[in-house]
Amino acid sequence: MLNFSTRRNGPKALVLALAGLTVCAGAAYAQDVGARDAAPLVNKGDNAWMLISSALVLMMSIPGLALFYGGLVRAKNMLSVLTQVLTIVALVGVTWTLFGYSLAFSDGGAMTAFVGGFSKAFLSIAPEGKTIADATVPTFSNGVVIPELTYFVFQMTFAMITPALIVGAFAERIKFSAMLLFMFLWSTLIYLPVAHWVWYAAAPDDVASAARALAAASGGAAKAAAQAKFDAVTHSVGWIGGGLAPWMKGVGALDFAGGTVVHINAGIAGLVGALVIGKRIGYGREALPPHSLTMSMIGASLLWVGWFGFNAGSALEASATASLAFVNTMIATAAAALSWLFSEWTLKGKPSLLGLISGAVAGLVAVTPASGFAGPMGSLILGLIVSPICLFFVSTVKNRFGYDDALDVFGVHCVGGITGALLTGVLVSPAFGGVGITDYANVAGNNIGTYDMARQMIAQATAVLATLIWSGLGSAVLYKIVDLVIGLRPTRDEEREGLDIAEHGEQAYNY
Repeated sequence: MLNFSTRRNGPKALVLALAGLTVCAGAAYAQDVGARDAAPLVNKGDNAWMLISSALVLMMSIPGLALFYGGLVRAKNMLSVLTQVLTIVALVGVTWTLFGYSLAFSDGGAMTAFVGGFSKAFLSIAPEGKTIADATVPTFSNGVVIPELTYFVFQMTFAMITPALIVGAFAERIKFSAMLLFMFLWSTLIYLPVAHWVWYAAAPDDVASAARALAAASGGAAKAAAQAKFDAVTHSVGWIGGGLAPWMKGVGALDFAGGTVVHINAGIAGLVGALVIGKRIGYGREALPPHSLTMSMIGASLLWVGWFGFNAGSALEASATASLAFVNTMIATAAAALSWLFSEWTLKGKPSLLGLISGAVAGLVAVTPASGFAGPMGSLILGLIVSPICLFFVSTVKNRFGYDDALDVFGVHCVGGITGALLTGVLVSPAFGGVGITDYANVAGNNIGTYDMARQMIAQATAVLATLIWSGLGSAVLYKIVDLVIGLRPTRDEEREGLDIAEHGEQAYNY
């Protein structure tokens, strides 16, 4: 403590006192700057890229998916499809804000192995003593964060498009009220848990910190406490009864941008809906051609452009990983479009626009889980492989079993998603040009993990099977509930008239 007496020492003492105060103030300022520098800061470039990506993913739903689906149905149902997609986007925007984000991306306590909690309900994310704009979330790099509001809206766009994909399976034959109730229930009870399983994870810095603490801990209670902390953060304690982390993270499945969460999840729900609701009137006896492949081509093109936000945005940074995902998305989609075109040309004698755009979408779907993990050549092979597989399902398999998946949601999204999810386990291998496994607990090894193909394929298959069972069985129950409450199908007369007039009292086109 300074104790200078200016009365005794005069001007000299005053100078010394001021000098001492200056030194202390400088030290305090340096300490404050050091504390602020220690906290991760938001990079404006990362934030700008993530906001752009969010807008691109929204464009995938409206107008991309709406136009793609709308052009594939008959003219009398065009407006109904547009209305369904836009309504789902608006509905999920509200529910995501009220409780969806919280259930997907927060700690659920004893239930966090399966679903999050309500700590972030009503977008309650402001840090103590700060504003909502100060909240941040980590990315996949040590010491890097983005605003939580940005992450919130980015994930909102994923939650919007996923249920909207389902409507293509039962297009032209569902009551609007039934669709609305089902989508509310499905997006809440099916989508949110799967998103939590796959994407709710500890920050890289937390994993690295826990690993260092475990390595430094001596024996006894300190070691046990450090081990428990490490297990909780890295999800290595297992999921049955553990209640510490989403179970799929413990399995070790890789899904960069939503192969399981979005495409397999929605695709199997679409197939179940097509089976429960039944076939369109005249299916198999009458021609039910698309009314505007022009509209569908525009929609597919918007999907392709928007998908760069979907995949490259999932890097959560304007980083080299984002560049890799961007390039992989471009290459796989181009390869899949050509693969479908030439496969159909060989089988049917003519190359079709419908086949070309279907192949492009199949490529986009397949590369989604692999986009940040595979190398460009791996993505090229993935694109070439997925189209013949999906073509087989939308033609041979669908005809053989006779189900009316109107716009091939199962054949393209579910089958393409399964193909991509499984091959991600192969293409992530450095031997095939992939990036390898990241292990944030391996501090000494620069976060390099050990790749084991058999182990990784088991993890990928587990994630695929779990999603199929959860969404398939859960969706069947929800369809039955909605059918009992308000009924799923319009009357035969309304269906023949078209849902534009029967359900909405207006038309897409005035003749």
